Amino acid sequence: MGINSNRVEHFSGTEGPPPTPCPETACVIVPSDAMQTEASPLEVHKVCLPPPRTTAQKLRHRLSDIFFPDDPLHRFKNQTWFTKLILGLQFFFPIFEWAPNYSFKLLKSDVVSGLTIASLAIPQGISYAKLANLPPIIGLYSSFVPPLIYSVLGSSRHLAVGPVSIASLVMGTMLNESVSYVDEPDLYLKLAFTATFFAGVFQASLGFLRLGFVIDFLSKATLVGFMAGAAVIVSLQQLKGLLGIVHFTSKMQLWPVLSSVFHQRHEWTWQTIVMGVGFLVLLLTTRRISMRNPKLFWVSAAAPLSSVVLSTILVFSLRSKVPEIKTIGHLPKGLNPPSSNMLYFHGSHLALAIKTGIITGILSLTEGIAVGRTFASLKNYQVDGNKEMMAIGLMNMAGSCSSCYVTTGSFSRSAVNYNAGAQTVVSNIVMAAAVLVTLLFLMPLFYYTPNLILAAVIITAVIGLIDYEAAHKLWKVDKLDFLACLCSFLGVLFISVPIGLSIAIGVSVFKILLHVTRPNTAVLGNIPRTQIYQNVNRYTEAVRVPSFIIIAVEAPIYFANSTYLQERILRWIREEEEWLTSNNRGDLKCVILDMTAVTAIDTSGLDIINELRKILEKRSLKLVLANPVASVMEKLHESNILESFGIEGVYLSVGEAVADISSSWKA
Repeated sequence: MGINSNRVEHFSGTEGPPPTPCPETACVIVPSDAMQTEASPLEVHKVCLPPPRTTAQKLRHRLSDIFFPDDPLHRFKNQTWFTKLILGLQFFFPIFEWAPNYSFKLLKSDVVSGLTIASLAIPQGISYAKLANLPPIIGLYSSFVPPLIYSVLGSSRHLAVGPVSIASLVMGTMLNESVSYVDEPDLYLKLAFTATFFAGVFQASLGFLRLGFVIDFLSKATLVGFMAGAAVIVSLQQLKGLLGIVHFTSKMQLWPVLSSVFHQRHEWTWQTIVMGVGFLVLLLTTRRISMRNPKLFWVSAAAPLSSVVLSTILVFSLRSKVPEIKTIGHLPKGLNPPSSNMLYFHGSHLALAIKTGIITGILSLTEGIAVGRTFASLKNYQVDGNKEMMAIGLMNMAGSCSSCYVTTGSFSRSAVNYNAGAQTVVSNIVMAAAVLVTLLFLMPLFYYTPNLILAAVIITAVIGLIDYEAAHKLWKVDKLDFLACLCSFLGVLFISVPIGLSIAIGVSVFKILLHVTRPNTAVLGNIPRTQIYQNVNRYTEAVRVPSFIIIAVEAPIYFANSTYLQERILRWIREEEEWLTSNNRGDLKCVILDMTAVTAIDTSGLDIINELRKILEKRSLKLVLANPVASVMEKLHESNILESFGIEGVYLSVGEAVADISSSWKA
């Protein structure tokens, strides 16, 4: 048709001015038999190529989109050098941003919340250290130095920093598989500090290089299953303390743990069971009260420390009558001793320390950023994920040199911190100060603290990781996500925690590959009396256009899915021809590929498009592309494939393609 003689702007060459304006249009009449509507004029627009850019410009734009989607340097534009210096300090050290406006009113709120989370952090720190097979004092050390560092570098106002259950469990499990904490306690401690150092290096590197998308490979579905499985295993492991068992398995699978519980029945002590179960019921009750009424958050927050104090007094008072109840024993007083000389950078176990550090680093980073963003959304402020990675990473690197193991933001402590009215990260400083007082003056008071209360504290904390509602939602919304959740849950429960984590990551990657290699395609039909085309299986009112099949490809076309897409498109065409024949609806003449959702294409995809055109041409079928995006259009042009399609091969929309081609058949 004459009206289409120059419809693709800048079609035959790359020379000339940038093809930004595409003003020319042509009016065609939409046939009533094709569109199921009255005849009406329709403009056919030019399909523009994107403005020409050099390879360096393309690379710069792409890298900017990948690594700097938030444009972190936009605040520095058009500023004086002094302002840029201040903004730079605020960027790397968020404390300079909020400290100048800090007030006594904010301090009162932060002191209350800091003391509140300290009452939770002290018993949890001791308990989680035992979960990682480390001396209990290490848990308190890890609740002192890291919060101070985070208060300078962190951007979340409500994140309460300290040891967490999952990272403690994974570290304890992975290290204990190769090095016994009983037989080689010094080497085990060195490996724990070294793993913490490498966790920090890994975390800080992700933030500095802006590679935070790496942690996204742990999807929400797999994390739900992994954390639920870990919570079950951790809870069962605490039966050692609740039952008074001395000789207990160090394995972390379901059957060995249950077997050890029942094979060591002769070590059970009724005094330990009665006291342990009693305090466990008390802690679970207070947790339930706070969940039902968030205003009573202080009940569950104060319960762990109150239980530790009460149980310690009971055991001390009855120490001559109940010697069977095992206690923590001596804990050294004083500040964190330096541990940089204990970092293990050579020897046969270095690979184990690195592997443990990376895995615990990923887990703690995922939890910390998720918790920070959760509470930031409630208060309508933003948390910079990359800055958080650097803050948590540097915090762990410094912690490894001051007798601390892996720390991050804890959900339970952060929830208490938020409900207690925390306004800034000063609450972490107050918590660290409370821990400091404990380390300097109160350590002898923990001598008679029973192990059973630590077990009860751990069970109460990790039971919240079993999210039944999230699992049920996964089942309702996405069965594949539920399968991923179930696989990671069963992997942790019956195989091991590291393998369960590997299964979780593997399932997440498999799901990505499945979506990439097997993208959705659909046949579109016209919504009567509109220019809208939708999936005929989704919209019952959508009708097929005679002599056309319109196929939507809903993903980028890469080497990984190009062959599948070719086969699936040919199958759609075959099924359409069979349907037309069986219903006496005439012949198929034109295949329109709706490229709206094809955001990218590589050389394999280009080859498949060209090959598909040749196959259909031999069958006397016309292939037309509708609405290719700029990057796809550019590659089609540079590969000279556009020339093979001709002047009627590319359209701005499906509606224009149907109208123009139908009009050409009528002419």
